[in-house]
Amino acid sequence: MKSWSALCEQALSFHPDMSLEHMMGPPPLPSDQLLALSDAQVFSVMTRRIFRAGLKHSLVDAKWPVFESVFYGFNPEAVQEMSDEQLEGLMHDERIIRHFGKIKATRENALMMVDLAQEYGSVAKMIAHWPVTDIVSLWNLLKKRGKQLGGNSVPYFLRMLGKDTFMLTDDVVVALKALGIVDKKPTAQRDLKQVQAAFNEWHQESGRAMCQISRVLAHSIGQGHV
Repeated sequence: MKSWSALCEQALSFHPDMSLEHMMGPPPLPSDQLLALSDAQVFSVMTRRIFRAGLKHSLVDAKWPVFESVFYGFNPEAVQEMSDEQLEGLMHDERIIRHFGKIKATRENALMMVDLAQEYGSVAKMIAHWPVTDIVSLWNLLKKRGKQLGGNSVPYFLRMLGKDTFMLTDDVVVALKALGIVDKKPTAQRDLKQVQAAFNEWHQESGRAMCQISRVLAHSIGQGHV
């Protein structure tokens, strides 16, 4: 495993036209700004990520005001009460993306949102206070209790929201393999914990956010897709 300074040197050697600060990109939102989010805002971002998966993001974003309307402003309490007939009716609404699996998942995720709010005070509070040094446990919780949140959907959602997290994009996985931290794409809990431990070490050494470390790691092997 390389030190943070060695990773930075390697990334800069691949991208001599970029500064380290530009490579790392913006920091995550501070906790107080995450805490200020309503659960409806959190739910909207989560659902947008789900509908974006596999589609051009601009297509989903252009339709999002209609999604906000048909899903009651993403009020979790309201969405959890939507009937089967209402959900089926949305399949005839040409203004939205008519993917029934994702439409059904929206109601199921509303139930999760309500349950988590009861357990933690609010979902925004849960996310804001979750330690980045164990961010994979938050991934696992949301993946296990939610729907359509497999693969990289949870970390992408958290990044869209502004919560600090590293990403397991193809470039990051290649870099982790080259460093001997994993030998394949990490999906098993043991492998994810090894990745978390490596990021924690770089985090402690550099004082940088996990998302910034993730970007440098991706740039350290070439293209830097994050």
